[in-house]
Order: sequence, then structure tokens, then C-alpha cells
Amino acid sequence: MSSKAGQVFKDGRIAKGLTQLQLAKKAGIYPNTYAKIERGEQDPSFATVKKLAKALDLDLKDIPD
Repeated sequence: MSSKAGQVFKDGRIAKGLTQLQLAKKAGIYPNTYAKIERGEQDPSFATVKKLAKALDLDLKDIPD
């Protein structure tokens, strides 16, 4: 993953009108973990990418490696 993935998640989150905390809860991940992913400080596992994509109604193919 890359910081580009974090930007995709951030853009999706904002488009849905969600806070970082709301998205983290919806995806079932720790809020701190999500914040680091969004800032590009942490690479998410594939399982986490799937959870975030599902929570944001994104297609996995639209998330950069």
C-alpha cells in the first residue's frame, strides 16, 4: 500500500461525511490505526483494506497498491 491508498480512503470518508472515528468504527478497526493509514504512516493489511473498502462502498481495484 501507499500514501495514495490513504488518500483514497480519506477522499471516500469525506465524500460520505464521516469522521475518522466513525469510519474506523464502521470498518471495525482501531481509530489510531485508521488515522495512521490516512496519513500514510502505516500500511494496512489486506484484511484492513477490505474492511475499509466495504465500509466506504469502494471497489478493491480502485485502491492503489
